[in-house]
Order: sequence, then C-alpha cells, then structure tokens
Amino acid sequence: MSETQTRTLPRVMRAEHIGQDLLRWLTDNRETWEPALRDSGALLFRGFGVDSPEALRSCIEATSTEWASYRERATPRTAVGDNIFTSTEYPPKEVIPLHNENSHCTSWPQKLYFCCVTPADTGGETPLADCREVLAAIPAAIRDEFAERGWRYRRHFGLLGFSWQDVFGSGDRDQVEAYCRENAMDVEWGADDSLTVTYLRPAIHEHPTTGEPVWFNHGLFFNPFSLDPEIREVLIDSVGVEGLPYNTTYGDGETVPESVLQEIAQAYRAHTRTFPWQQGDLLFVDNMLVAHGRRPFTGNRRILVGMADPWPPDAVSA
Repeated sequence: MSETQTRTLPRVMRAEHIGQDLLRWLTDNRETWEPALRDSGALLFRGFGVDSPEALRSCIEATSTEWASYRERATPRTAVGDNIFTSTEYPPKEVIPLHNENSHCTSWPQKLYFCCVTPADTGGETPLADCREVLAAIPAAIRDEFAERGWRYRRHFGLLGFSWQDVFGSGDRDQVEAYCRENAMDVEWGADDSLTVTYLRPAIHEHPTTGEPVWFNHGLFFNPFSLDPEIREVLIDSVGVEGLPYNTTYGDGETVPESVLQEIAQAYRAHTRTFPWQQGDLLFVDNMLVAHGRRPFTGNRRILVGMADPWPPDAVSA
C-alpha cells in the first residue's frame, strides 16, 4: 500500500485529560503537529473545548503568521468578530460540493480553521478530500489537458447572486477595474450596471512546502454541472447561460464535456472522507492539500471559520 493510501483524513489528536490547554500544547509541540498536517492535510483536535470565536482566534494566532482576508466572496457568511466568520450559510438541505477556499483567486489562505460551536442534530458533516489523491485519480489524459489549458472562470454579477459591489468591496468602478487588472481579470460592464469578469487560472498547483502537485481549483465547483439538475434548469430558463453567476470552461473558452466533469466528480467522491462533528472540535486544514464541503443537516448547526497565511504573500487584496 502506498503512502497516500495509508494517510488518515483527518488525523485525530485527542486531549489527554479534561481541561488540557490546547494553546500550550500547540506552542510546545509544533514539531509534532506541523509534520502531521503536511502528511495528512487535516488535523482534528478533539476534547479541547474550542467552541467560541475567542478560542478559535487564539488557536489561529498560535499556529499562523498572518490573517488571510476573504477575497472575491462567493458564498454568504456572517462575521462574528475580527477575521472570524460563520461557515457558508446555504440552506440546510443543500450540499456544498468539495472545494479549496479561494482557489480561483490569485491568492488564497494556506490554512483553514473550523470549530464546532453546535453540531447538527443529523448530518452536517464537513467532508474532506486529499487533493493529491484526487489529482492521481483523475485519468491522465484529463490531467494533461488541464495542465496545458487550465480553467477559464466567468463570474457574472447581475440579477442572481452577489453584487459586484459586495464581492469587490467597492462601489467605485475605477477601483474595481484596477483590482481586476492587477489580478489578471478581464472586465465587461453591462448597460444595466451588471459586471462580467473572466480570468484564466491553473488547474494544478505545486504545494509551496511539500512540493507535491495538487488538484487545486474551483473548476467543478463553479460549473453549472455541480448544481442540482432541476435548479440548473430553472436558472438557465430564467436568466440564460450568460446570466448565471458562475461558469467555467477550458482555458481557451471551449466547453468542458460532461463526461470529463463526471470523471473529476468521481475522483472527488472516491477520496471523500467524513467524520461526525462534536462540540468543541477544532479542524485545522491545509487548504492546498485538502478540499472541504458540507453535507445537508437538520438542527441548529453552528461552525465558525477562520483563514490564515495567504499565499503567495505579496498578492493584491480585494
């Protein structure tokens, strides 16, 4: 069995006794958790009682060097303090497909942190997938095609979804255009004050610490293929393909065949792992090594999120 096949996701690190100080443990045992994070891609600290914005913030500050901003927002969240947010606020019955945070941007957080304030009554897991394994599971011909052509993203800010003012944090067209230029995004304004941006990004990246290749992109996540078929049909009937908030193609603009999208989706499914949340859990994720999502749930699920260590460090922020 290969090393990849024997990885545990997430690797669980349990408190040795009630009331154990996680901050002290993280500070004193960096040589333990850092290699474990690089190997597994996600660590689950259980039994330490991390269940508040303040506790989460302290853990992030102890294990990172810089906060990462939530750039080019694509999902609804509520801030619950400086740099701490609720997890994506989609309706409980919906699935959030696997993705890597901000992997469609020119900068993204290297580290993600989730803490469980209130677990769901049923469901609500945060599925994980090792992006090294996902890449290896995608047929070689498809991998090679995307390595050469990349993904082209199209975001349309019109009748559906977020406004461009919310996404880019400004109502000034000149400021938005300047940001887009600095981040290699083409801009097209509509007569109705709508905005369409298109941009080319790689499908495969090299992890900055381990040097491993990873499948790191929003190509499937932003493609209409990922929508429920009935919802997709209703949206297209309502606003047309050009009016959809998100779409992706090959880097040269050619449509990605559904058979290729199915192969990518299957690679994610084959390497998805889940665990049941418990109150006080802290999940520490290497955002480039591991993708995350959300399962449907019932009850008052509350998961808090923080992001840290932007990469590359000199990128332009929205």
